[in-house]
Formats: sequence, C-alpha cells, structure tokens
Amino acid sequence: MDSSALTAPIAGAPLDTLDTLDTLDTLDTLDPLAPQDCYRALSARDRRFDGVFFTGVTTTGIYCRPVCAARTPRASSCEFFASAAAAEAAGFRPCLRCRPELAPYALQENLAYAVWQRIAAGALNEHDGSGHGGSIEQLAQTVGLSSRQLRRVLLEHFGVTPIELAQTQRLLFAKKLLQETDLPLAQLAYAAGFGSVRRFNALFATRYGMAPGALRRTAAQNKSPSGDGGASAIILRLAYRPPFAWDTMLSYLARRALPGVEAVLDGCYLRTVRLNGCVGWVRVTHRPDHHQLQIEIAPTLAPQLMPLMARLRSQFDLDANPTVIAAHLQHDPLLAAVLARLPGLRVPGSFDAFELGLRAVLGQQVSVAGASTLAARLVTQFGSPVQTPFAVLTRHAPTPAELAAQPVVAIAALGLPASRAQTILAVAHFAATDGLTLPPGATLAQCVARLKSVPGIGEWTAQYIALRAMRFPNAFPAGDLALQKAAAGVDGVRLSEKALLARATNWAPWRGYAALLLWHAA
Repeated sequence: MDSSALTAPIAGAPLDTLDTLDTLDTLDTLDPLAPQDCYRALSARDRRFDGVFFTGVTTTGIYCRPVCAARTPRASSCEFFASAAAAEAAGFRPCLRCRPELAPYALQENLAYAVWQRIAAGALNEHDGSGHGGSIEQLAQTVGLSSRQLRRVLLEHFGVTPIELAQTQRLLFAKKLLQETDLPLAQLAYAAGFGSVRRFNALFATRYGMAPGALRRTAAQNKSPSGDGGASAIILRLAYRPPFAWDTMLSYLARRALPGVEAVLDGCYLRTVRLNGCVGWVRVTHRPDHHQLQIEIAPTLAPQLMPLMARLRSQFDLDANPTVIAAHLQHDPLLAAVLARLPGLRVPGSFDAFELGLRAVLGQQVSVAGASTLAARLVTQFGSPVQTPFAVLTRHAPTPAELAAQPVVAIAALGLPASRAQTILAVAHFAATDGLTLPPGATLAQCVARLKSVPGIGEWTAQYIALRAMRFPNAFPAGDLALQKAAAGVDGVRLSEKALLARATNWAPWRGYAALLLWHAA
C-alpha cells in the first residue's frame, strides 16, 4: 500500500460489506485490535471498521485504512494500530490512496477519546485562530486533570503523548487541505494550526518524507460544482460508514431549521456561521457513491477550518456505525420495521448547542411548526444580518451574550408566555457562562442534572438537548408524547413514561437512535 501501489490492481473483486465474507464474525464477537480479526476485516474491506484501526505495512512503511483499495498485503507484513497517531509514532506514513485523514472517528465514550476529539478540533494548535495557541496545561485544566495525568491517559490509550497526537492531527489536516484545496501554503499552514510555514514544512518533510507541494492538486478540481457559492469557495470532504439515510436527516433538519440561519435547499444543507470571530457560510452536499459529505465553505472561514469540520462531523453524526446500531436494535420488532425502511438512520445533531437549546425551549408544549414560527421571530428580532450567496441565508443567530442582555419583556413580545421568556433568558445566561460546555468524560446523568439546574428546563428538554447537542447516544426523552404513542402496544394504548423507559432498557446504549426510529414511525 505504498505510493508505488496507488495504481496497482486489486486482487479479486472488491469486498465492501460484511455479506461478502460469510466467515467473518459479527462485530459483537470481534476484538477490534486482535491481529487476526483486524486482518480479516482488512481482507473484507469491512467499512464498519473504518477508523477503528489502521494497518501499517512493514514492507512499505505506509499505514492505511481498512477500506484501502490497494492489494491486501500478507498478514506477516501487517501491524495494527488504534489511531493514526500511533501508526505515525511507529514510523509509518499515511497512504496517498485511502487517505487516513478521511476516516471516520472510532466513536467511544471514554475520557481518552473525548480529549482526542478536542485535540482534533484544534485544542493544542500552535495558534487558535486569533494568534494564540493552546497549551497542555490549559487543556488539562478544562478536562479536570493535571498535565501529567493527561499525558498518562493518552499514553495508556493511544500510545502517544498529547503533543504527538496534536502533531499528527495537524499534519493529517494539512494533508487534507493540500489534496482538496488550492489554499496558499501560508494560509494552509495557519488553517491547520501551525504557527509558521517553516515549522509546517519541517515537520511535514520529517514525518512524511516529502515536501508539501508534492501533494498539490490542480485548482480546477476544487472549484464550486454549481458556481453559486463563488469560485473561491473552499471544498472539503468528510467520510462516513454507510449506509446513511441522508434524505431522512435533511427532512428532519428542514422542519426544525432556524429561518434565515439555516435551510435545506435542493438536497443540500446550508447555514450561516459565526465562529471564533470569523463569519461566513457552509453548504453540505451528499456524495453517496463515495460515502462522503462534501462541505463547501466561505473563504472567510479558512482560519477556523479545524473546529468547523469537527462541528459538522458531530452535527451529521458521521462517526456512528449504523450496522452495529441496527444489529442491536433490530431485536425489537417495532424498531426492526423502521430500520428496514430507513437503513442508516442517524441522530441529527446541532452545529451550535445554544441554538439547539433555544429551539428546544421554543418547542415546549407547541407543535414543530409553531416552534419554527417563534424561532423565526427570535432570529429576526435579535439576530444580526449577513450577506451570503444564498437568498435563504440572511442572518446569524443571536449569541448567548447578545440574548442575555435583552429584557424579558422584549423576548415575551415574540408571543411567548412570561415563564417561557424567562427560560430563554436563563438558557442564554447559562450558555454565556459555558454551562453548555461539558468536561470530557461527563456522564449522561451529569449532563441531564446540569441542564435541569436551569429554571424552566425539565427532564424532556434536558434529554432532548443531551441527545442532539451534547451527543449522548443513550439520551432518551421518554416524556415525549409522540414516542409514547409510537411505542403503543398491540391494543394501541399509549405507553406511560414509566412503561416506555422500561421498554427502552433493552435499547441501551442506543436509546437515542431508538427515539429517532420511533419519531419516524409516528
């Protein structure tokens, strides 16, 4: 799988799914890092393991994703790693064909992966977009550990130090920008979190054995496909594990979009963006033949590409493994019927947790359409205008600080009861003081308790925010009437909240996905 093998023919027909290899065990019985199981998944090019492990080939010095289309190496030539950083620490460099930087993350709920995701979003970059970088001490403080404990956690889980992990993430993101954009090297290095072009060039050459310019592609390959986003738009890609119920996700997001801030148009998701002082817009398109989402980005957002892509990865639930989730939930006949109709259903997330919190409060005790009407009034009254290439994108949503500065009477004037207006203000104050930022390793129970400390936030709202904004896959708003009706027994009697929670016990740890299935069943 080295650079000389980029055009090598594949030995035999491609094996893209589990069904093509009858002898492969189910995922529940596989040890994802047992060499024999890794090699079997590699031989099958099983997409369920994409991002779960990486294969280093000792004869070439290259490491690859399990889905690499190059000829499968001999088992004796393979070493397996839990992360790209571990593979690079062992002296391997990334494959130019399968591109390890495209791999979905191995979604796990533990402290090490939570820290990794922060690093992947730029927590230890040499600058944060404003000319200042993040230190290990600062990251450790936000995590609630000492710098020594943080180092030990990452070494035990990934086999690399925080600095090594951050360097790998910066290099892989820079490699992505080199291959997918025509950004000037200085701007590219800055966008990838490097403090200078000189440091970028030196580390790239040392780690990958080539100059950054060797990976450049022609600018014509990176122009906006439709032209209405502008010739200078930045286009990047994010991969996922198929299947993906894209149309179903768009339908869900379209009904709950903040008017003027986000929209679904012609099979694409669009929204305005205000991130760490940079403003712009994004458009997300599905590329089903490549199992990727294409992200078209305003060039003004170039300094914030790393945190921007991390947010979109979370919003579209790209790290989910739908085959594993379906295998667990299909044992319930009620859910199995919806799974058969909507394979690849994912939990639609949120680009901004505060926006989702506002939408959840506005949706209390009103219909989805009624909440959208209130959301439109709120954005029009308190959001800021913005110019974009898209007629449907006209405003930025108000920030927590902007909304917290408003009197309750101004919010109630939107058509809200005084108590609901007070809750909106309480959520704004809560978000403005980082209440919606959870420490890595926080549990669902801790998250729900923290949210319920806000006046006006009850169990349903807290579980809904935990599911969509905080990304807890086991969150489950059992008090939702639609869920209770959809889970009704054969006699058609709506389940009580207690009865629904009892039935949902068997759906853990994927109760949130079960909720989506029930909502669509209803």
